[in-house]
Amino acid sequence: MASAFPDAVRSREPWVSRELPFLRIPPFPGARLRAFERLPQALDGKVSLAECVALARETQVGGTFWAAQPILPSAYLLVRLEAALALSAELVDQHGDIQLWLPAPPIVASVHPTTVGECDPWHMLGNARALVCDPDDEVRLVAAILGVPTYVVDRDSGRLERCGADEDDLFAAALPVAGRFLDPFGDRAINLADLIELCGFWRSLIDSNRAIGCGVGFAFWKQDSVLPLLWGGGDSSDFFRKSTDRDTQGAVAIWRSKASPDVVERLDRQGTPLIEVEDGFLRSKGLGADCVPPLSITVDRLGPHFDPAQPSELESLLEHGRFDQSLIARARILRETIVAAGLGKYEQGGAILDRFDATKRHILVAGQVEDDRSILTGGAGLASNLDLLTRVREREPDAYLIYKPHPDVVAGHRKGNIPEHMCRKFVDKVVTEGSISSLIAMVDEVHVNTSLAGFEALMRHKDVTTYGVPFYAGWGLSRDLGPVPARRTVLRSLDELVAATLLIYPRYLDPVTGLPCPAEVVVDRLCTEGAPQNDLLVAVRRMQGKLMRHLKRFAR
Repeated sequence: MASAFPDAVRSREPWVSRELPFLRIPPFPGARLRAFERLPQALDGKVSLAECVALARETQVGGTFWAAQPILPSAYLLVRLEAALALSAELVDQHGDIQLWLPAPPIVASVHPTTVGECDPWHMLGNARALVCDPDDEVRLVAAILGVPTYVVDRDSGRLERCGADEDDLFAAALPVAGRFLDPFGDRAINLADLIELCGFWRSLIDSNRAIGCGVGFAFWKQDSVLPLLWGGGDSSDFFRKSTDRDTQGAVAIWRSKASPDVVERLDRQGTPLIEVEDGFLRSKGLGADCVPPLSITVDRLGPHFDPAQPSELESLLEHGRFDQSLIARARILRETIVAAGLGKYEQGGAILDRFDATKRHILVAGQVEDDRSILTGGAGLASNLDLLTRVREREPDAYLIYKPHPDVVAGHRKGNIPEHMCRKFVDKVVTEGSISSLIAMVDEVHVNTSLAGFEALMRHKDVTTYGVPFYAGWGLSRDLGPVPARRTVLRSLDELVAATLLIYPRYLDPVTGLPCPAEVVVDRLCTEGAPQNDLLVAVRRMQGKLMRHLKRFAR
């Protein structure tokens, strides 16, 4: 792609090996797309230059915005040229007595500069009183956007000169407002403002990860899909660890169910902040128990969303968040797309099912993995699927009960199987095959302990009864029989719940480009291509599950 940065303002920093546009894709680990593609035709109805400059200032994108953010002084003169150090002394009295020089090895100078390596240009200009740089340095553009006084060395006189008159030319060269670009996640053309907003989306993600020092408890087969969503802009080669014996700087992202108890105990004892990572609510086409990598995760600094013992970021968002009309409209469209496609957490299916008994109300009971953390923390004392069936039948003696075991249990990988002769004491039908979406569409009600099936049923406007305390209980949308925390006081609309649960809270990875993406991209991929996976590993895992199922039948 041709550079959007002409010779007059192109970056020539030592770490830049080729000509780069001002707006570029961060080097997310494993990403298969490295640069925006500019389309040849001009865009009709182009956005204004002033609008794009303001948007870049608001989102702070452009240049290496993903780079490090070291601790800097409260005020300083930022010098980017070794040759200008002596000349910069005359600016010290005017702009502050602290000088910062990037990038360079330590040198001796009368002003004793502090040296810093490559870092986020927006960060390093945040407290700068002024900038001294080469005319070709792209940091000069960031300074112009932020309004930081800038000086360059005049090539004729050898003295520092104040810049300013050519700012519009700088902006116009770096921000081609008439340009058309290819949406990295699709085939449509987007404008420069869309490009800046996408970079802002990535910046927010990267900034939220900067405090994470490493990750523990992550299975090898999911690391490649999780790492881009936890990347904080630095070296990621040593991110995932089995232990934390080495010095760990910052918080630790943890997949707690797979982490070593000794490691977790040591981290708790040290007071290390732990960030809970779990599968997202639109996960993949295939089971995690079959080693199918996730396309979405949740990342929570307060606690797991399924544990009602303390607030989670999702609960706080639902209790205190504000949802504007554009977000609500986006949530409604996403919900309708998911429902129309028959999309669930692990599968897709839109088959229309006939009712089993024309005279009775049909209730679907969703089974779960009995040792799953959501049951252990939010199950309200219902320790088994058999306990759940007993409770539902007691409450609904005349209904036609349909029981669907959890797919991981059916696959033979997890705990929670109920022998069919015991199920028959409480239910009218056991369904192990097919998509749960089709069953939800057919029944009148859905009863769950903490299962995500309840949330999927709410999206389809079905009556939902909860016996435990799932994240969606307590907001006025379900009939809740479990001990919902008194903290949950707000009544939410269905699309507010969807906006929080699917648009804001999770993180998504596009399986095609390898880039973090909005929820809509993953929904589109799941409805079409699905996601690349290790077919051999998945096949072996499924064979193992089949063997375990046969052994369990033999043991009975």
